[in-house]
Amino acid sequence: MKYKCIIVDDEPLARELIASHLAHFDNFELVASFENALKAYTFLESNTIDLMFLDIEMPLLKGNDFLKKLKNPPKVIFTTAYREYALEGYELNVIDYLLKPLTFDRFFVSIEKFKQLQIPKAPENSTNEDHIFVSSGSKNIKIVFDSILFIESLKDYITIHLENGKSHHLKQNISAFEKVLDSNFIRIHRSFIIQTKKLTAYSKNEVEINAVEIPIGSSYKEVWFDYLKGLK
Repeated sequence: MKYKCIIVDDEPLARELIASHLAHFDNFELVASFENALKAYTFLESNTIDLMFLDIEMPLLKGNDFLKKLKNPPKVIFTTAYREYALEGYELNVIDYLLKPLTFDRFFVSIEKFKQLQIPKAPENSTNEDHIFVSSGSKNIKIVFDSILFIESLKDYITIHLENGKSHHLKQNISAFEKVLDSNFIRIHRSFIIQTKKLTAYSKNEVEINAVEIPIGSSYKEVWFDYLKGLK
């Protein structure tokens, strides 16, 4: 899974240092770098990113004012030489507030904070929980487990298919999402998790849910056969 990032900072050396630090993390891709917020604003109008490193004191438009203007902002890490903006930064729900000069060890902490936010939190007692909240854009959406038909993975994204015909498309790792599901779910393929209560037909090589045929992966057949034994 690759997280797309941009840098918005009017200082060339700061942009270079952030890019250098970021290059040490395999799952992060720097897709663009901007010297002012206006250029970044134009870019974000037609592009979706996961993480923005944002300076505050910049010409034309300050970073904090820029962030307030975004309707669906990405996750943000402030990078600045000024301590006095720290309180406002947290009020804007930024992940972290890095003071320049940016040391790698402190940068590493910020990256870890971001990564933790990408993992859905498992219920404290999943046997008593019947739902999960997932992040979609600026909203947290409640999904009742019993309404899920199956979960499908495609590269860095998963799609949660619901019995009402709706679906939710999220940037999420399927293995991480699997951990928060209850015992009614089983993974039968590297790209599919099904809810066993929704099965309408099955064979040795595939299952069917609401007329959708889902393959059983060769490395998951043992798990599938163990599940079938439990039905007898």
